[in-house]
Amino acid sequence: QVQLVESGGDLVQPGGSLRLSCAASGSIVRLNTMGWYRQAPGKQRELVASITSGRSTTYADSVKGQFTISRDNAKNTVYLQMNSLKPEDTAVYYCNAAVVTTTAFGYRSLEVWGQGTLVTVSS
Repeated sequence: QVQLVESGGDLVQPGGSLRLSCAASGSIVRLNTMGWYRQAPGKQRELVASITSGRSTTYADSVKGQFTISRDNAKNTVYLQMNSLKPEDTAVYYCNAAVVTTTAFGYRSLEVWGQGTLVTVSS
């Protein structure tokens, strides 16, 4: 089994900053692309940013220049630095990872989700 545990969500004022963390644990052979998604009340879940194992990054247009995704492969952890936060950034943020794990029958590729962490931007 592989688990993702997010942390760092909080209540922050507009213009503030937060850093989210997501640590992967379990029977991990390789972590491929990792990403952050968010879901605001009444809206669909959307991709915020993703990063490959080689550290190539992709961002939603709405967060380019505002958010930065990074990863520490030695710690199996991905981060999301969020600056200049706006009320419209309020959402539950979910970590996602493409993982290669081991089973009794060999290697297996999985897509794993974290439980989510709430970010609220409000004065």
